[in-house]
Amino acid sequence: MFITFEGIEGSGKTTQINFLKDFFKEKSIKAVFTKEPGSSKIGGEIRNILLNKNLDLSPYAELFLIFADRSQHVEEIIKPNLSADFLVISDRYIDSTFAYQGEGRSIGHEEISKIIKKMNLPLPDKTFLLDLPVSEGLKRAKKRAEFDRFESEEIAFHEKVRNSYLKIYEENKNRIIKIDAMKSPNKIFDEIEKNLEIE
Repeated sequence: MFITFEGIEGSGKTTQINFLKDFFKEKSIKAVFTKEPGSSKIGGEIRNILLNKNLDLSPYAELFLIFADRSQHVEEIIKPNLSADFLVISDRYIDSTFAYQGEGRSIGHEEISKIIKKMNLPLPDKTFLLDLPVSEGLKRAKKRAEFDRFESEEIAFHEKVRNSYLKIYEENKNRIIKIDAMKSPNKIFDEIEKNLEIE
């Protein structure tokens, strides 16, 4: 099974993934945890570029760097581990691209869909979308570290990203479980555990 976590900045994905790591360890469930961008060696170099707020990347330069990272990620980590019957849990994946580059950078859903189809990327079986107001997410993000290139964007950018996520959810309710990220971390994880459907 391939599970992804999505959400705007400060939505609490890392906290919930850490809870899930402990849960799987306790249950002796074989799982691989990964993220985008930056899980492969090449991806780590790409991540440094993407998050560097001193760089002025064009929307398409950003998009193609995202897909370069994803190509390595899929071939080196996701596909081999799914083939070995591991659960694969990724912090961000294709829905992030639709939200951040498709809507946030105004590239559009259709163009990104064409690239995904051409690359024959595996699709998640289940996605947890942690949703909360942009102002709250950025407030949380600011507490943990200095803002990176994405976090430093204007509020309007982040609102477009959140609205895109909500639209994606409405169109993919069979795959995406939306959770109110304003709840306490423990209550959020209770919902995640309830919806895992892993024996």
